[in-house]
Amino acid sequence: MSVGQRPIGVFDSGVGGLSVLRAIHDRLPNEDVIFIADQAHVPYGPRPREEVREFAERITRYLLDRGAKLIVVACNTASAAALRALRETFPEVPFVGMEPAVKPAAERTRSGVVGVLATPATFQGELYASTVERFAQGVVVLQDTCPGLVGQIEKGDLEGKETRRILENALRPMLAQGMDRVVMGCTHYPFIIPLIKRIVGDDIEVVDPSLAIARQVERLLDQYDLRKVDGKAGRIRFMTTGAIEQLEKVLPILWEDSVGGVQVISYQ
Repeated sequence: MSVGQRPIGVFDSGVGGLSVLRAIHDRLPNEDVIFIADQAHVPYGPRPREEVREFAERITRYLLDRGAKLIVVACNTASAAALRALRETFPEVPFVGMEPAVKPAAERTRSGVVGVLATPATFQGELYASTVERFAQGVVVLQDTCPGLVGQIEKGDLEGKETRRILENALRPMLAQGMDRVVMGCTHYPFIIPLIKRIVGDDIEVVDPSLAIARQVERLLDQYDLRKVDGKAGRIRFMTTGAIEQLEKVLPILWEDSVGGVQVISYQ
């Protein structure tokens, strides 16, 4: 098999990375992809950085053993905790990680106040701190960890009372302080953008980094001559480290296309 025919590897702590996978698939529809949801360990947010780093390295090795030509760390928490270590451990592998989209929000804000929704681990990471320091000088950056929100999305509850309550508690105080941009700092959160927009209104821009990630994947495929060029539609394999039923239940909600069987993996 030529290098270009090999799959792209994408992983997340759970199903949030499907938002990134969707953007990649829309932009590069003929690329094969292996997607792994580490649902045995979701959420990553409250876990120690060392533990998240270990999960990320194990999943990366699993993907590389199956021929992955490029790895997308479709998880803000894992990117903050492990991306640098992954690049050092696997220097021959192109990696794409998540960076909180503070820069575009800070550049476009009119009020000088932006909000960021992310996990505690993302907020505590060096990547987030350096991004704010470099690109948000003179801008008020409001933060909320939205406790429990990842769990709601993992269940496929994108519209329910509890999901709305969590978002209301996060967003209302930000609106009161003049926020006019809100950044999705967790790959789970783009799935609830419709609900967020109903809460914040049409005048507030919701910043989703998924499209930028897809563009970066495309750039690296071209840079390293890794594109699949046979013109055939790409195949996506969905895998979970948790129970099959857990992923099978939520896939029809979060992934509009029909999918085949879900595979359970063990990467220990």
